[in-house]
Amino acid sequence: MGCCGSAEVSDRPKREWKPLEDRSCTDLPWFLLFTLFLVGMCGICGFTIMTGGAVRLVFGYDSYGNTCGQRNEPIEGVRLSGLDHTDRKFVFFLDPCNIDIIQRKIKSMALCVSQCPTEELATYHDLKRFAMINGSELCSYELPGHKYPQLPERFEKCPKLPVPESKALPVFNRCTPVDISCYAKFAEAVVTFVSDNSMLNRLIAGVAASKEIIVGLCLLALVLSMILMVIIRYISAVLVWILTALVVLGSLGGTSVLWWLYIDYRMTMNETMTKDLRETEEPIDDMKTTKDHAQGLLIYAVSATVFTGILLLLMLFMRKRVALTIALFHVAGKVFIHLPLLALQPFYTFLALSLFWVYWIMVLLFLGTTGNPEKNEDTGLVEFRLTGALQYMTWYHAVGLIWISEFILACQQMTVAGAVVTYYFTRDKTKLPVTPILSSVLRLVRYHLGTVAKGSFIITLVKIPRLILMYIHNQLKGKENACARCMLKTCICCLWCLEKCLNYLNQNAYAATAINSTNFCTSARDAFMILVENALRVATINTVGDFVLFLGKVKWSSMCLFAFLVAHCFLSIFEIVVDVLFLCFAIDTKYNNGTPGREFYMDKLVDFSRGKNSHKAGFLCTLIKLLSTFHIVSQIM
Repeated sequence: MGCCGSAEVSDRPKREWKPLEDRSCTDLPWFLLFTLFLVGMCGICGFTIMTGGAVRLVFGYDSYGNTCGQRNEPIEGVRLSGLDHTDRKFVFFLDPCNIDIIQRKIKSMALCVSQCPTEELATYHDLKRFAMINGSELCSYELPGHKYPQLPERFEKCPKLPVPESKALPVFNRCTPVDISCYAKFAEAVVTFVSDNSMLNRLIAGVAASKEIIVGLCLLALVLSMILMVIIRYISAVLVWILTALVVLGSLGGTSVLWWLYIDYRMTMNETMTKDLRETEEPIDDMKTTKDHAQGLLIYAVSATVFTGILLLLMLFMRKRVALTIALFHVAGKVFIHLPLLALQPFYTFLALSLFWVYWIMVLLFLGTTGNPEKNEDTGLVEFRLTGALQYMTWYHAVGLIWISEFILACQQMTVAGAVVTYYFTRDKTKLPVTPILSSVLRLVRYHLGTVAKGSFIITLVKIPRLILMYIHNQLKGKENACARCMLKTCICCLWCLEKCLNYLNQNAYAATAINSTNFCTSARDAFMILVENALRVATINTVGDFVLFLGKVKWSSMCLFAFLVAHCFLSIFEIVVDVLFLCFAIDTKYNNGTPGREFYMDKLVDFSRGKNSHKAGFLCTLIKLLSTFHIVSQIM
């Protein structure tokens, strides 16, 4: 795709870091593999359309396998199949609030009718009157409408009374009750993973009642996040040092409080135990409980002391490198001034994801109505199911959801990285391209789609087993023993940590590819070596910088969860910019020394000498990673 006959990276005699030069295609086999995978996804959609699944989804079908609104062929062994429903264009459920979507079983009988009930029908005489006036029979086809009140089969083959007023859904032609209480029950059936259904009802009702406020808060969070990305260059120094001081003081204060509580409890315990020994003869159980409480406080106090000691040690070693984080925040603010369209990247990514998810859900629904008709022996109703090898199409489609979603997110990372690399390695900022972001997109499409496909596939390989384990954990909730539950949570936690590490490495690999046009593995190796050489700086930026951005997200979203998601999307772009800037800075300081012919590309505000205590970096970085992992495990457990 636009290789233009350029040589593969591996064919070059010797590769050097030459930003924005010697551009060529990368990971072409992975691009071809991803293209074939997309062809398979489109093939599934085409199969569902050709076999009638799309038609059955749009027009609907009854419980005897007949598609509404058209003439049907009889199904062997199924009575009342093969009917002419040309005039019956709407699907009507006898009990509309009794549909089990999760198990893909229709608990309610479905019929094709010519008109949905336009008013509530309380008696069987009302059903008869509606059938006589409108010609729309709401009971099973073999029951004559003028005999509804007298037929004994009316209790099983007629709709549940009272029949609510319904309206046809646009496009999908399903008779849907107007009463919203039925929707609440339907939502409970769909989202079975929510344990507290009453809470779900309150949540849905609250969102529906406050949708204008939620939209307003999201827009406010958007505006404030964009303002923060611009002004953070001016307040980063004050903000970082204030937060550092607050963290240190908070740790010292918390440790002091825990020791004070332990000493006070110990003194109170000694007095109480002395008094009890005088008044009673059997205080053994109470004494044991009291000692357990005291021991628990002691453990917390000692742990807090160790944590505070490590934190103070880290602050001591990293105090000079915090200035690098401040400078990178300052330069990142300048990047958004020169490249304001970077702030719109979440819009484009969200639009692409939304379009793909709509397509994916549509095809998934097509798959739900595709396959061979099968008669359910328990209910006598007809269901369409994929059998044999065709049932694996659903799994293929599920993998496509993860891989393509990760691919779209990776394209955003590569686009942002390419634009930031262009900005950083252009000495004269007045000579920047007119549209650096568009140039980055074109480079991505022409040269690096294979690299993005490979990186997103690696994330998919880790995400799929984690999702499977999470599903197993939810299905076995309350049934497994403590050991199995602990093992499942441990595996989920480890896979989550691995996924986060790979995401971070992938992001830096994309930046390395944007700089030097190397394939994914080479870029990942080079980026990893650069990060290892600057481990202490990486630890500083990832702790101080990410904490500052997290507080920014919380500050603008304290009123609404949706506002937090908006703030997270936009400030995550800022986070990507900071990480790419750091990688560019590390490469710049490694291969340039400021002498004529090897001048630095960096902004003067980031002109820091490389640390000489690199042997301490690995130890301190390991401490930070251990503390982070302990925090993650404690949250999940």
